[in-house]
Amino acid sequence: MDQFIQLVVDGLGMGSVYAALGLAIVLVNQATGLINFAQGGMAVLAAYFTYAFIGWGLPLIVAILLSVIASFVLGAIIERFLMRRFEGGDPDTAVVATVGLLTLLTGLCGWIWSYNNQNFPSLFPAASFNLLGASVSWRSLGTFLVILVIMLLLQSLFKFSKLGLALRAVADNPASSALSGLPVGRLLMVGWGLAAALGAVAGALIAPRLTLTPGMMDSILVYSLAAVILGGMSSALGVVVAAWVIGVLENLAAVYVPWIGHDLKVAVPFVLLFIVLLVRPQGLFGRKSVVRV
Repeated sequence: MDQFIQLVVDGLGMGSVYAALGLAIVLVNQATGLINFAQGGMAVLAAYFTYAFIGWGLPLIVAILLSVIASFVLGAIIERFLMRRFEGGDPDTAVVATVGLLTLLTGLCGWIWSYNNQNFPSLFPAASFNLLGASVSWRSLGTFLVILVIMLLLQSLFKFSKLGLALRAVADNPASSALSGLPVGRLLMVGWGLAAALGAVAGALIAPRLTLTPGMMDSILVYSLAAVILGGMSSALGVVVAAWVIGVLENLAAVYVPWIGHDLKVAVPFVLLFIVLLVRPQGLFGRKSVVRV
């Protein structure tokens, strides 16, 4: 029983890491209607910003806040001078552009800071405490709680605030939003900026666990995209729940299903993804899109 609880606790901790990046992907999707494959690269670049600020002697929390601000500006600049070139065109072209941007940002980080692993300080202590026989680290618990707060803030932003409703309107129908008087260009810049700022928080949460490298987010991005699709692209709550389910299930399957083991556990979330999408194509918490004719 102790082993089962430990696997669940570890799975929730790893799922929180997947959720951190997944929430940033949902935010940019809700604000622009686009799947941003470059979100992982932007989070890594933000983590390197934090690393550089720490190297200048700034306290960790100040370095993260400065990184969040710098990432917001960078996200807005990327939208204004790169992604806006693809506005109104084939959405697939814009998605391919984000893949190219991911490659560019990863290479840029390696060129500036090298590909060596760098230790990254954590906001939370590395010590652990006992819970029902399982060892729970303060770092995992802190990440878990931060993700909960971010999820609630995102849910509130898109459901109850004028800014969130305007961002969703622009993502759903930019032409109608412009006719209604909404500043579409500025809202798209804000959407990209907010997603990049959230990516900076995700990078600061993930880097202490994995150590900082330019390819730090490669595998996390795959799991996060699976959580986004499984939970539903329109639901921050759905993404977090899906990320936790993925983290727990892959841990349990690796130990209790002998033929899966640690080598095949990576396939578990994708098998679950295929099964759920056959039943609910919009994801567990997503909403069906309605087309009027």
